[in-house]
Amino acid sequence: MGDSFTFIFNPAADKGRAADKTALIERSLAHFEVASLETTRFAGHAAEIARAAAGEGSTLIACGGDGTLNEVVNAVAGQPVKVGVLPVGSANDFLKTFNPSAKEHEVRIRGFAGATSRKVDLGKVEFGGGESRYFVNSIGIGFTGRIASTVKSVKWLRGELSYAWALVSVLLGYSAVKMHITLDTVEGKIELDEPVFAFSVSNGRVEGGKFRIAPEADPFDGLLDVCILKAVSKWRVPGYVLKYLKGSQIHDPNVIYCKARSVEVFLSVSEAMHMDGEVIEKVGGAIAITAEPLAVEMLYEP
Repeated sequence: MGDSFTFIFNPAADKGRAADKTALIERSLAHFEVASLETTRFAGHAAEIARAAAGEGSTLIACGGDGTLNEVVNAVAGQPVKVGVLPVGSANDFLKTFNPSAKEHEVRIRGFAGATSRKVDLGKVEFGGGESRYFVNSIGIGFTGRIASTVKSVKWLRGELSYAWALVSVLLGYSAVKMHITLDTVEGKIELDEPVFAFSVSNGRVEGGKFRIAPEADPFDGLLDVCILKAVSKWRVPGYVLKYLKGSQIHDPNVIYCKARSVEVFLSVSEAMHMDGEVIEKVGGAIAITAEPLAVEMLYEP
């Protein structure tokens, strides 16, 4: 237990409800020989803390949701630093790929001291004429991007209820988005140039709380799982929602599901894009998505 741990805590996670965990986390640090709690105060602060702590050889524990984990990972990807997750966010979708047990937070925190680690894949997105970011769990453009944007704006709902509300709200005014997509898959190149209802690229299996967007995703295989729902009538969408909840959409003839090394997308009209639930509005033009094998070392659930 001589290792140093830095707990990077986002009290704004879960729409501010994570702040209630402050005392619990502070109390739990007594189980570590060297540990500190750093609380984020503004967007981008988690990345600043992560870079500084990584430079001192500390193991980083992202205390928040998928967005907090995304920020920490983007700060240290490719560096010899370990990253753990204390799930106090709304969905914490990436952890669901590993079928985590329902341990109390205090038990999880104590377990980090003896946890083993393993490198996992990331996805990298290049857009906006040179900007690039990593994602840990998933990226969505169009339908799921707008859903993530709506979730952020709805303050009176939390967790899976907020995703359900956002889905219905977005669907009412949504139509398929024209995309030119090129997929470099394990079985060869696939090219589409047509309206697409939903476009997702995943490293983890679950998105939006319970939706199994990529039921065959494996964050250790060096590949990304692509799930594309072609243009369908709105009256058919409720049926597809049920399929996405079970993960059975991958067998539907209107769905393209494959494993890819890279994906290129061109949008002639700007759209909302999310990365691990964090929204970037009005993204257009060329977007390049690539698998980054074993790019970050993460702690196993203690």
